[in-house]
Formats: sequence, C-alpha cells, structure tokens
Amino acid sequence: MLRRASEITGFTIGASDGPIGAVTDLLFDDSVWLVRWFVVDTGRIVPGRKVLLPPLVLGHINHIGDQLSVRLTKQQVIDSPKTDFDEPVSRHMESNLYDYYGWTPYWSTGFYMGGYGYAGSMIAPPLQLGSIRRQREHTQDQPSPGDPHLRSVHEVSGYRIHARDGEIGHVVDFLIEDADWSVHYLVVDTKNWWPGKKALISPASIQNIDWSAELVNLDVDRKLVESSPVYDEKTMVDRAYESGFHAHYRGAVVGQES
Repeated sequence: MLRRASEITGFTIGASDGPIGAVTDLLFDDSVWLVRWFVVDTGRIVPGRKVLLPPLVLGHINHIGDQLSVRLTKQQVIDSPKTDFDEPVSRHMESNLYDYYGWTPYWSTGFYMGGYGYAGSMIAPPLQLGSIRRQREHTQDQPSPGDPHLRSVHEVSGYRIHARDGEIGHVVDFLIEDADWSVHYLVVDTKNWWPGKKALISPASIQNIDWSAELVNLDVDRKLVESSPVYDEKTMVDRAYESGFHAHYRGAVVGQES
C-alpha cells in the first residue's frame, strides 16, 4: 500500500511490551530509493531521546490506529547505542546498531529488497535490477564521516524541482510502499508554474540531486510532467494508475529515440 511520508511520520511505535514513541522522520537511500531507518522519538519511555529503527524490525501495521509494531522490547530500545543526530548518520553508527541488535547489515546481504518493485512480484522490473546493481557498487566502499546517500524526508521536503527546460515546483511529500519501504514518487507542488496542481515524479526521472543548492534536477521536460496523469490527495494510486503513469513516461522516451 502506498502511503504519504507525512502520514507515516506521526505513527506511534509499539514494542512487544508497550508503546515506545512516535516516528518523526524517515531516512532514505537516494541511490536505490529505499527507506533505511525510522527516526523515533522515545518520549514515551526516555524523554528527549531519539533512536533509529530499520524496517526489518517492523511487525504488524495497524492501518486504522496509525501504529507500527516492532519485534523489540522497550528495554532493548532503551539500551541501544545512542545516535548523535547533530552529525550525519555514518556507516559506523549503523554498524553499532546492527551489532547491538544482532542483525545482518543491509550492505552485506548480497541481495537487496525493494527499488520501485511491487511486494510479491516474482520478476523484478529492469529499473529495480538497476537499482540493486547501483547499491552493490556504492556500498562496497563507504566513506566514514557519513553516508552521502542517506537523506532525510524532512530535509528534502521543500527542495525545488527543475526540469530540463525550467523549474516546476518543490517537493511537498513522498509516496512510499509500506510492503517494502521503497520510495515510489515525490509529490511536487507546482503552484508557481501550474496553479492549483500537484504532480508525481518517479525517481526514474531524476537526473541528480544538488544537495548544496537544495535542488532536484529532472531528465524530462516540463510539458511531459504537465501532461502526466492527474494527481491530488484523493487520487487512488493503484496498479492501474501506476501502469498508466509509467506508460506515459516510457512513451515519451520511445518517441525521443525514434
């Protein structure tokens, strides 16, 4: 099920023996567009402290009560290594957490979940396989100060979106698949160019992200975005919608090549 990141932040987190706190942010990997960590405020058990929890510890998702359960006890979370959120999250910090909980790090599993795919799909689409290859390449040699691909949803919200022929708006949200925690779309407010409208942008259309300029550069023209399937918060982004959406962009690429 696709969920807005703004909806996920605020979900309460329940341990096996009681509530822990609430999600305040999501950290995603911009090389494969997967959520790597939930930032959780543990005010319910340790006021003023935040911890990182990976999607692999999630159990049941209560869609009605906006709650995520985790396969941990409150004491396990209390005793976990402290994370300095004033510094970029480094591979060293991540390793400490994986070692503490006895988990296998995502960068050493050999095969990686997600990357624009559907849960339960038996055949990974080409884009997903490309994402997996890119991840294998970048995880082989990580710099120690901080993972350059690990980004905050809260931070990127507000970044400007620039198509090949001009600016189209700014990021206001993300659509995330809660089965594998892959980022399927950026939600863009186009009010300064296309008044009253929002558009979805697939990570497949992103050429690069200029973090210093807070700018997302696209590899498509504004007209292609404008003519894409209509989106608003009432839109049901199901398989039929996604099929039409991706066909729209694939058709443009084929037209350019012919």
